[in-house]
Amino acid sequence: MRQLVKLLLWHFLFLKVRFNLAYTNVPANAINPDSVVLAYQNMSAPAGSEVVLQCYSQRMVWTQDRLIDRQRVAHWDSFSDYKFNRILDMFSADEQRLYNPYDQGRIMMSPSAFSSGNFSLVIKDVRATDRGIYSCHLHHHYCHLYETVKIQLNITKAARKVKRFWDGEKEVVVALLGTTVLLPCENYSPIWTERHHEEEQQVVHWDRSPPGVWHDQADRLIDLYASGEQRSYGSQFIRKRMNISDTAFNDGDFSLTISNLRLGDEGLYSCDLHHHYCGIHERRIFTLSITQPIKVNLTHKTPSTAVEIPNVINVFIPDHSSHFLHQLGYVLASLLLLAILITIIALITRQQRRRGLQYNVKMSQPRRTEVNLNDFVIDTTGLRTNKNEEIKFADYKNNILKEKFALSREKVELLREIPPKNLDRDFEKKYWK
Repeated sequence: MRQLVKLLLWHFLFLKVRFNLAYTNVPANAINPDSVVLAYQNMSAPAGSEVVLQCYSQRMVWTQDRLIDRQRVAHWDSFSDYKFNRILDMFSADEQRLYNPYDQGRIMMSPSAFSSGNFSLVIKDVRATDRGIYSCHLHHHYCHLYETVKIQLNITKAARKVKRFWDGEKEVVVALLGTTVLLPCENYSPIWTERHHEEEQQVVHWDRSPPGVWHDQADRLIDLYASGEQRSYGSQFIRKRMNISDTAFNDGDFSLTISNLRLGDEGLYSCDLHHHYCGIHERRIFTLSITQPIKVNLTHKTPSTAVEIPNVINVFIPDHSSHFLHQLGYVLASLLLLAILITIIALITRQQRRRGLQYNVKMSQPRRTEVNLNDFVIDTTGLRTNKNEEIKFADYKNNILKEKFALSREKVELLREIPPKNLDRDFEKKYWK
């Protein structure tokens, strides 16, 4: 019994490891070893809805030249005396372009280079100025392929020094002055030597395997070719619900649209992109899960059905734990600003009060007190009474004395007639002055 349990556990582990190796970002299983898994996505959608399995690739966009095949080109460049020069261009339509007219007929490539794969450069009547480093560039603009070969050319006057060798980075050719030399550049890959019909070399496959079924046993859903041909597999019901855009190869969008989802649509979907001409083999895997359909509550408030719209209140909770400290900092800063304002107002008020006491006359002088002469006591102990004896006019010996006495008598009479002055009022006037 224990051996049986161990055997089952080992079998389960083996299946799990096999699944992980088959559907990760590594080359796919042995059925298609050239395909590389570029993406793995888990998706879920409710039943009855529509889902789009996105599959994009700009490398698969069909940009065939309708005039002449100029997608492939070979360049020869030279670098000598710190100067870069373009020597020759050759297109796959057997068209050559020489940049220096003095080299016409002296420097050339084979006219059948793009059919034989030999892109070597031939230099006749080698000169001393031909010395330098030469580069052979092969560009395939349609497939985005770029290859470069570097060769160093040295010139000698001694025939015994003519040789070819590898210096660890590039090939070195030592040529005799005035002879013909061949700088090798060869590439026999079919992508450089053949002109395929691209519409027959590009194809997209969509496959599906139910849960628990390996990908090598998947069912084919759709085949789409760059020529516009599309093949759908399965029942008519499945064909109507799954489709790809008709302009997929023009836009680079090979997404699969599945409408009216059913529970039976669950499983593993894969998008395989193959460009046999450019050597592109890509795969994208999607795991689709179907959930229960969305239920909508209907109320019959009126004869016509109305959908209840739930009242939702969005509450935003800050993610950072320092939110409370930020708020506390704002409160403390506000209190500090208020205290500074109160202190400034108090200092200004105090200073104004000091200036008012300094320049206020009423505050600088003592208070006025009313003075009444009746309050003063006069000491009369040292005074003696004045006895005004009446002077008799007969005692005066002459008339002059009599006149003086009469004048003084009149002055006294006048003084008696003048009303008495109020000393209190005069004292007050003098005090305020």
